[in-house]
Amino acid sequence: MNQQTLKQQLTDDMKASMKGGKKKRLGVIRLVLAAIKQIEVDERIELDNARVLAVLDKMVKQRRESISQFKDAGRDDLWEQEEFEVAILQDFLPEALSDTEIDQLIAKAVSDTGASSIKDMGKVMGILKPQMQGRADMGAVSGKIKAQLNA
Repeated sequence: MNQQTLKQQLTDDMKASMKGGKKKRLGVIRLVLAAIKQIEVDERIELDNARVLAVLDKMVKQRRESISQFKDAGRDDLWEQEEFEVAILQDFLPEALSDTEIDQLIAKAVSDTGASSIKDMGKVMGILKPQMQGRADMGAVSGKIKAQLNA
């Protein structure tokens, strides 16, 4: 059976949202597809699943930053909308890794690369990034790697 690409899945969900009258969901999906299309036009390429995941991940990060800023400013209406958008975006991301799974992957990558100091962090990140793309906050993962290498 031919596995559907993430981009096709987004397009199909957009059509379903149009038919179902889910205007808020439709708006979020259109934003994602527009961001994907913009990159494809700018770089004259067709995005694969990994790049689409990266776009989704970036959009989630942007919204999380906005949520904290809107909460600080007391703008309940705006942060609630951003949280709704994050929930929709996460529907298309793979299931997030647990802290235990992240720690196990880090330990394996450190032992595989023979990393012993902070200078080896690039090697460890190089192994982990493809495995964790869209499934973990790479900033938090980076912090955990630093802590482990400094220990």
